[in-house]
Amino acid sequence: MSIQTENNLEILDSISGLRQYTLGKPPALIFVGQSLCDMLGYAKDELLSDGVDTYLSVIHPEDRSAYEKYIKQASVKRKSCSAEYRLIKKDGSVIYVKDTMTVKVSEGGAVGYATLSDITHIKEENDNLHFLNETVPCGMLRYTCEKNPRVTYINEQMKRMLRLSESRRGELDYQAYYRDNVYLMIPIESRRKFSHFLHRVYKSNSPMAGEMSVVRCDGTKARLFGWITKVVGKDGKEEFQSVCMDVTENYQTKRASETDRYLRALTEVYEYIFEYDLQSKTVKYVSGTSGSFSKIKNLPMHMEEATEEWIKNTVHPADTERVREFFSEFISKREYSRDERPPQIEYRAIASTGEIKRYSGIFLRVNSSICLFCCKHIIDEVEMDELKKENLALKNMHELVMRFTEGVMAFKIENGSVKPLYASDNVCNFFGYTKDEWLALAEGSCSIKNFIANSALSYEDVEMLLSTGEAEFTYFDMTQGRTRLIKAICSQKSYDGQSSCYVMLYNVDDWQASAESGGHPKIYIRTFGYFDVFVNDKPIAFRNKKAKELLALLVDRRGGYVTSEEAIGYLWEDEPANTVTLARYRKEALRLKNTLEEYGISDIIEAVDGKRRIIPEKVRCDLFDYLSSKEEYSELFGGSYLTNYAWGEFTLGQLMNRNTN
Repeated sequence: MSIQTENNLEILDSISGLRQYTLGKPPALIFVGQSLCDMLGYAKDELLSDGVDTYLSVIHPEDRSAYEKYIKQASVKRKSCSAEYRLIKKDGSVIYVKDTMTVKVSEGGAVGYATLSDITHIKEENDNLHFLNETVPCGMLRYTCEKNPRVTYINEQMKRMLRLSESRRGELDYQAYYRDNVYLMIPIESRRKFSHFLHRVYKSNSPMAGEMSVVRCDGTKARLFGWITKVVGKDGKEEFQSVCMDVTENYQTKRASETDRYLRALTEVYEYIFEYDLQSKTVKYVSGTSGSFSKIKNLPMHMEEATEEWIKNTVHPADTERVREFFSEFISKREYSRDERPPQIEYRAIASTGEIKRYSGIFLRVNSSICLFCCKHIIDEVEMDELKKENLALKNMHELVMRFTEGVMAFKIENGSVKPLYASDNVCNFFGYTKDEWLALAEGSCSIKNFIANSALSYEDVEMLLSTGEAEFTYFDMTQGRTRLIKAICSQKSYDGQSSCYVMLYNVDDWQASAESGGHPKIYIRTFGYFDVFVNDKPIAFRNKKAKELLALLVDRRGGYVTSEEAIGYLWEDEPANTVTLARYRKEALRLKNTLEEYGISDIIEAVDGKRRIIPEKVRCDLFDYLSSKEEYSELFGGSYLTNYAWGEFTLGQLMNRNTN
């Protein structure tokens, strides 16, 4: 080393950790500055004696290979480079340093000038943050505020959530894939929602929290709950930061529980339920009353093959092609939104007994890929009438519940045990229970004798009720301080002791007083002009136009029966009477019945063997009054009749002729 060079280096002695290397083979340390000696607590001759690189011995043993690699890299590439490692001071303490070497090449060879920066405090902070970052079960993500945000940082926990790992040779680098555009980790159906979140956070400059699904690198989905906020980074640029927790397990458990409750509710309505998985292209039988499917219950099968096999073996040949097209259209569609009308179909099927029955099927959406095909037997008019006769007492109960606002009790008797269902406070007293005691009793069941133990009833009274279907009793109402009359109705006229039997009790003294004082609703029907029905001077708000038109048709017949085919001819003039229009008509008739029940006047319609009529004696109607020829009604007709409906013109002509004669 020249004297001039040595003098120059001594001038630079104060530069932190200054050293000089000759980068030959092998590289050699030829100078150390005083600042390095002060940093480590060693004298110069201890670090550098007879040209031997004693500096290597003060490097932490675990970092020596990294240091040697760093020196070798500078020697081979002959360009500036840097490295971070630990040094052991003379007192045994450890410091972190960043070593930066600048290489100069001359005729004499390459020379490296290295300086050290003590980064111990930065490293310790980073290590603490790293420990917190990797032990707290939160994924952390930073990404730019661009239109297609780029990921600038992702912690190890987030990588585990996304199942990201170092890519192998020949495999897709998913980390780089996600890093280029954060939207690639969001499912397609959720990207618009995520974009909306980012826009709101950016504009409002305030954080947002919520749940979101993400796509793992293996194609499965995870559910994350987290926060999004906008900050300004160290470089002065705006960026988004997210902190997330993996709630996939809880989300799936909750969804499974909701689906199970949903399925249990559907089984009360539908006879057969099949689960269609559009993602895996499988179908499985999940619920139903048929023993023929029990062997394949919850067994996934190829969707198209299993559906085709079911159609061939079950659906009536005349409907096979139509049903096949229905399922083909459903299967070919990948996504179904909650706002879409569920696909529905009616078809005929051949039962195991050879009997042909009509069924109604509907696809109900569970999520973006799972749909349930639910089907049930459509009961025809004859079967419906039989069921109505069998459950007449139960229907009476329903009508009573619709009419009474208080004083109602119901309980279920099955195999000699009683299970309370509902009771208003003033009827609880009849059995000697408080409301709290009744609610506690409703959690289970008890014997009939225990159930009536606190009441004035005897076991013989209950037996008489079950055998005759109805009974009346008196009891003292403690809340009102008077004796009251209570009536009981049983859902079966003759109880067999085995099947379920429902009993409802209600106060009748108030109802009787109301009836005696003219409490039955006052009904008035207007046909001259626009058709409307008034109950106690208030118009009925029909929710369905066809149901209202059906009632107008019955009024037009003035008490005569109208068959299903005749009604279809009026309500749907351009459509013939077939299975589709008959099903449509039954729905409208049911809607009319439900509307009249809401107003407590369902008894104005009589149905026999599928035919319906209005009972003129139970209503007031301007048409009926006018046709009665009574003097006080002679001026009612003003030249218009059922203006709402074109088919009313025939009766209008008759009224006009009557008016001119």
